[in-house]
Amino acid sequence: MSQKNSNKKLIRITTVPMSLRYLLPGQMHFMANNGFDVLMISADGKELAEVIEMEHCRHIIVPMTRKITPLQDLKCLFRLIRIFRKEKPDIVHTHTPKAGLLGMLAAKLCGVKVRIHTVAGLPLMVEKGFKYQLLKFIEKLTYAAAGHVWPNSNSLLQFIIKNKLCKTNKLKIIAKGSTNGIQLDRFNRENLDSSIIDEIKEQINYLQQNRYLLCIGRLVVDKGITELVHVFTQLQKTNDDLVLILVGEYENTLDPLPADTLHEIKINPSIIHIAWTSQVEYYMSLAGFFVFPSHREGFPNVLLQAGAMGLPVICSHITGNIDIVTNNDTGLIFDKGNEQQMLKLLQYALLHPQHMQTMAQKLQQDIRENYPRENIWKNMLEAYKSLVN
Repeated sequence: MSQKNSNKKLIRITTVPMSLRYLLPGQMHFMANNGFDVLMISADGKELAEVIEMEHCRHIIVPMTRKITPLQDLKCLFRLIRIFRKEKPDIVHTHTPKAGLLGMLAAKLCGVKVRIHTVAGLPLMVEKGFKYQLLKFIEKLTYAAAGHVWPNSNSLLQFIIKNKLCKTNKLKIIAKGSTNGIQLDRFNRENLDSSIIDEIKEQINYLQQNRYLLCIGRLVVDKGITELVHVFTQLQKTNDDLVLILVGEYENTLDPLPADTLHEIKINPSIIHIAWTSQVEYYMSLAGFFVFPSHREGFPNVLLQAGAMGLPVICSHITGNIDIVTNNDTGLIFDKGNEQQMLKLLQYALLHPQHMQTMAQKLQQDIRENYPRENIWKNMLEAYKSLVN
């Protein structure tokens, strides 16, 4: 019997390949090097070729969507069932809501013994009425089909327990939280390429006398971009040296920004929009502050990255953020969606750069000690082995 055939089979599923590329990079390759035959599943997308090249693992396309598409979802469910019957996996591990629902149901129907779903943020947190009830039902169905539910932060675990979404004996946090940890050698100012820094300085027309606020994430309402842009225009009135850099892609169908916010981003010469990039650490190296006003997260990688780079953080009080940042100790925290608080804290940060830097250094030390990605991978590997042996 070949080594590959004697290995336990692990199937990792995300709805879209962007999640494999940016949320889980290196993880599948690590598992493949440590005794697992790994198969990746996601929809098609521009990141797919890069994912396959990076992870050195097989991939099957299942055309899942992030939207509510019942007919398409049913087709994908049957496709997953066919794949599982053929592959006979020891573990099916899903990540992201749609992949979780379809992957856990298919795995349960096929009798896969180890069914794991990672929870990395809950869309229902920002919904009300019928949509809230629908999303709550979907989450409960996903967790019921799963054998193990792994929230990626303690505050997310507490939310799940408080809202009675899942049996507590299914819940587990890997290490101290995070989906994939952080690549510390990459998010280290000493290891940056000076020529790339020069290119980005030219791209954003960098001026030493300016002060730069940075926000990284999809440009949607859910990420707090509307409030941030509005607060920034208020700050500009008394700080003409301020520049806001928004790194991320627009979404025109899911949760798009209102027209007036889009207009302000386009016409304001002090707001720079950069489409999604794999070089976020270089923008972090040029910024003075990292602002993260998101409305919901699980355990945001980008906060770990900013913290590892020693960048002062101002963020919203939501699950995930509060697991990484302690208010007035390792950063500043404002209530979600509260523009007045955000404005007040940004004004404070601009007036007290030394205090912000002291807090940033404490955050950097904490992240370096607790969140190297190898720690997360090793803990996850041990969890896998304990479940299949």
